[in-house]
Amino acid sequence: MSNALMRRGEVKRVLLSQLEGSNWSWQDLLTLCKPRVVLVMLACALVGMALATPSLPSLATMVFGLAGIGMAAGGAAAFNHVVDRRLDAMMLRTSQRPLAAQRMPTVLALGWASLLSIAGIILLLWQVNALTAWLTLASLIGYALIYTAFLKRATPQNIVIGGVAGAAPPMLGWTAVTGQLGPEPLLLVLIVFAWTPPHFWALAIHKRDEYARAGVPMLPVTHGEAFTRLQIWLYAWLTVAVTLLPFVIGMSGAVYLVGVMALNLRFMYWNWKVWRGADPNAPLAAFWFSIRYILGVFGVLLLDHYAGLWVA
Repeated sequence: MSNALMRRGEVKRVLLSQLEGSNWSWQDLLTLCKPRVVLVMLACALVGMALATPSLPSLATMVFGLAGIGMAAGGAAAFNHVVDRRLDAMMLRTSQRPLAAQRMPTVLALGWASLLSIAGIILLLWQVNALTAWLTLASLIGYALIYTAFLKRATPQNIVIGGVAGAAPPMLGWTAVTGQLGPEPLLLVLIVFAWTPPHFWALAIHKRDEYARAGVPMLPVTHGEAFTRLQIWLYAWLTVAVTLLPFVIGMSGAVYLVGVMALNLRFMYWNWKVWRGADPNAPLAAFWFSIRYILGVFGVLLLDHYAGLWVA
């Protein structure tokens, strides 16, 4: 018994020394959540909420739904920092993250990730509905464990397979309002799923040497840049086709069609430049535009939805 108490005391002293010896700040806790990524996810979730009802979603559903989804997404991002801390330290793009730069002890980041994740799921169970809570939990596990801990290091198709978890927010927004699934929210998931490979592979081309040094089997590392450029071009066409489906099935109208066609023209322009391979700056430019593109697609979905209500 005394030995057990001594061991616990030693563990406590080690943990306290780690916390006291670190120079982290509250900004580092925020950084662990990948706030810019989470904001994009919440924007897609908010559109899913709006599309799920012919009128405005209730304020309580929006507040508690977005808070729960946001906390769970932030928790998943923090778990990603914990699992990838050694890999992040080897890459210039991520070397200054709190754990990679050793500003923060791993135990604190793990506790923060767990707190956010558990609080987010409980909030969704308590104030929204069980379906949204369990789907959010499945997405969290898919991103934090299946993708980050396994797929990312196991296959060059990591982005394609793991993209399902990242594509969930608009579906979660829909189920937060309706409490049920249907073809429309699954189509919203499909749009983000199809968009993810050309979005991320463009960055992977730009950061190919860093991924190679870190031993991550991203597609440009395992199959070369030419093959990756072709895949980006093909997946970009798939994205265009999928983004037309809301109009085809009657989920949206002419306002969406015009808006998404304009976005797709610009989207394909940048992906064409990536495919040609003549401009070394094209992959990074395509990556940044693709973020504006997906926000634009969901923005015109929202505009079309409320334009239709106003006309009616």
